[in-house]
Amino acid sequence: MYFTEEHNAFRDSLKDFLKREVVPHIEKWEETGSIDRFIWEKFGEMGYFGLAYPEEYGGLDLDFFYTVILLEELQKINSGGFAAAIWAHAYLAMTHLKAEGDHHIKQKYLAPSIEGTKIGCLCVTEPFGGSDVAGMRSTAVKQGDHYLLNGSKTFITNGVYSDYLVVAAKTAPELGNKGISIFVVDRESKGLSATKLDKLGWRASDTGEIAFDNVKVPLANLMGEENKGFSYIMQHFASERLIMGINAHARSEWAIEYTLDYMSQRTAFGTTIDKFQALRHTIAEHAAEVAVCKEFNYATAKKLDEGVYAVKEATMSKLISTKVADKIAYDCLQFLGGYGYMEEYPMARLLRDSRLGPIGGGTSEILREIIAKMIIDKKEYKPPVVDKKELASK
Repeated sequence: MYFTEEHNAFRDSLKDFLKREVVPHIEKWEETGSIDRFIWEKFGEMGYFGLAYPEEYGGLDLDFFYTVILLEELQKINSGGFAAAIWAHAYLAMTHLKAEGDHHIKQKYLAPSIEGTKIGCLCVTEPFGGSDVAGMRSTAVKQGDHYLLNGSKTFITNGVYSDYLVVAAKTAPELGNKGISIFVVDRESKGLSATKLDKLGWRASDTGEIAFDNVKVPLANLMGEENKGFSYIMQHFASERLIMGINAHARSEWAIEYTLDYMSQRTAFGTTIDKFQALRHTIAEHAAEVAVCKEFNYATAKKLDEGVYAVKEATMSKLISTKVADKIAYDCLQFLGGYGYMEEYPMARLLRDSRLGPIGGGTSEILREIIAKMIIDKKEYKPPVVDKKELASK
């Protein structure tokens, strides 16, 4: 219903690529917290960063289900950090370049991002704001031929080793959330510094706290229209939340498959433990939960692929899929007994990595309130319209 023969062939090729080029290095990257640059260029050479992007800039302009496949298979190599680094570049930073960047920005940043020669990150979350985007304190004040950027961001995936940053800051603080703008900022800009954070999970990815101290940002690096940044961020939150929902159902599937294989070999009281009813029924229930999440996520992906602004569905996807994934990771580790608690077995890492699901990209508490507003208060969210003439004139 969702996948063609071409999709399936792409999945097989991607699995082979990940097994050959990525898996042998995962343990090193998990230990060092730094992903070698060569793999980014290999992803670029294979076209994986260009799946959803225009051919004009080196992309393949394929339907969203190629992205679904990429996300799913990245989860099944059991490194949430590596997967996050890849999709944060391809579907957070690059999404803004595509949607709000003018031709100059797309040539300078999007094209090399597709090639894998430039890595990007998205800087929205702040130390005092968390999920409260409207409460950000970073400012960008126009001075002559540039903006002067000041403030800080935190929990930024690719925040330390990326080449450019897509940054949200207030250009009209007095307007609240109606005074936010989006910029692309070069890593080597004077006054920009980054500190690497030590995380519970996602160990392979670099997560940074960023400081901007009178950073000069050229006027040409404003993306979209000034003071329209909040609506741009909200627009792309739908795809980000669906991505995290898809990630969740994929790692849940992997966890169940791994655990079933273990249970079929582990014996207790004269039989393999997959014969014990309590364990069997828990696995059965989890498999049902994953199947429901997966089908809902695919249906939501289809809506996004058709241009539907599926805020409610994407929010529900992340809320429920990440909740289910956490429960499955917890139970699957339990089924491995003492081995589940050992670092040499994969469930310990999966449990840590999974825990970020209900936090990043909007906490579950925030998502419940968004859904409540739509269901109870009948609030409607509409996509912002980027003025193409304004972009062309920049």
